Amino acid sequence: MPQSSDSKAKYTDKQKRKAEHIEESYKEKGVSSARAEQIAWATVNKQSGGGEKSGSGVHTPASEKRKARQDSAQNAADTRKKKDNPNSLESQTKVSLLEKARNKNITGRSNMNKQELILALRHGS
Repeated sequence: MPQSSDSKAKYTDKQKRKAEHIEESYKEKGVSSARAEQIAWATVNKQSGGGEKSGSGVHTPASEKRKARQDSAQNAADTRKKKDNPNSLESQTKVSLLEKARNKNITGRSNMNKQELILALRHGS
């Protein structure tokens, strides 16, 4: 991860590993490194209430952390369902997405990665 270890000093090793795993997963999906890192740490913070060595995250109630983990798991399951649908944008190739974007006259499509194309097609921009 590009962040220095000092900026994440209050996180446990387990939280750091989880963030790294999430980040790599998003990179594989075509999300930029910076955005993948943001999503990863936001997910870790949501699930655990922040760095747990000291600070406010220690005081986050267990029930709130459990609910956050369930929400994240549900979001992941929903994403997998969308991807398994052969008609979904996620299941299509970047080439076919570029063709759809060209048909909709979406500007900047040639510089977009797959995830950005999906978002642009959904929003019709």
